[in-house]
Amino acid sequence: MVTGASRFFGGNVVARLAQDQNIERILAVDTMTPGRDLQRRMGRAEYIRADIRNPLIRKVIGGNEVDTVVHASMVAHPPAGGGRAVMKDLNVLGAMQLLAVCQKSPSVRRVVVRSTSAVYGCSAKDPAKFTEEMSARTPPSGWFARDMIEIEGFVRGLGRRRPDIATAILRLAPIVGPRLAGRGVQYLRSPVAPTVFGRDARLQLLHEEDAIAAMAHAARHAPGGTYNIAGDGALALSQAIRRAGRIELPVPWIVFRTAGRALMGPIMRDFTSEQLDYFHFGCGLDTTRMRTELGFVPRWTTVQAFDDFIGGAASRPVIDPAWIDAAEHKLLGLLGAGTGAHS
Repeated sequence: MVTGASRFFGGNVVARLAQDQNIERILAVDTMTPGRDLQRRMGRAEYIRADIRNPLIRKVIGGNEVDTVVHASMVAHPPAGGGRAVMKDLNVLGAMQLLAVCQKSPSVRRVVVRSTSAVYGCSAKDPAKFTEEMSARTPPSGWFARDMIEIEGFVRGLGRRRPDIATAILRLAPIVGPRLAGRGVQYLRSPVAPTVFGRDARLQLLHEEDAIAAMAHAARHAPGGTYNIAGDGALALSQAIRRAGRIELPVPWIVFRTAGRALMGPIMRDFTSEQLDYFHFGCGLDTTRMRTELGFVPRWTTVQAFDDFIGGAASRPVIDPAWIDAAEHKLLGLLGAGTGAHS
């Protein structure tokens, strides 16, 4: 059973699992009906309109003898027409009810929960790479990160009470790609990209296809535990701006949070606290456990995922990145020639 099936992420996880003929049945659960295209790609999956906050979700799990639950239904922003209370109700109370039902259902043997690297927070005290055992050096202030920290606690509690259930938490790096990109990278579509003066955040990204593949892989094979999921390598924010052909505008942090958001219009106006902090410091993830214990290897590196996002955005560069690369190579050639002349 996969929750959040009407949204891009949950629906595509369902579609990926539906291609595996070793899976007997797939239940796609959500309060809203998936779009026509998404339903077509879901194939043989059975859609069930249900609310995980309602105790009746017990009938869906128990009545169908569900053995694996993939909880992909997370809300990163308050929904339209709702505030923080609605967001917390959907995230925290929904997960609490769902996991309580899993605990009481004898058929359940694996629970996979989508989380986020935002739980590590972002600060100047951060290590180069967070391992799964580490926690935030500075507690995150964003609503979404705090919700996910609380939900992860519920998952670990389920694992203690039902050790026969493999409870897996996947902490996904910021997701980018041609079809789906977090608002945190959308601002690179603007001609001018404000940055924090004196900082060059280190970005580690995850391609949308790898995010879907990781959840589908975990649904079939994940042992219990927490796993960082991210593409190999990292990309400095200044490099990302250059690769996107944008103009960097360094401003003080206080200006970035205020005037910078006004300059970017609706793109940065909707930024969460997590996203503002991410572009201040960035976040690096150690993915050793992802490879050795989960057995998952992303197809895209961070740079490849970012380039695919930029290509899919069909954005016209203000400055051609190829021209910048050519100028750099020419300058390096001149410097090399000069060094050789003096040696």
